[in-house]
Amino acid sequence: MSEPKVKDKKNRKFIRNVRAEMRKVVWPSKKELISYTSVVIAMSFATAILIYILDLIIHGVLRFIIG
Repeated sequence: MSEPKVKDKKNRKFIRNVRAEMRKVVWPSKKELISYTSVVIAMSFATAILIYILDLIIHGVLRFIIG
């Protein structure tokens, strides 16, 4: 019967530690968040375009080789 009490204490300690760590987090400002998000979207788009171009080149080369 002491088992649930031990688990309960561990859970409470875990929650306290999570809250303490969350207080240490430095959240980005709205301006930083928009800036970082824009960079991620732009880089994703650029990567997609690069992969598309490489796919077209490989497709053309294989079509030339195969006939």
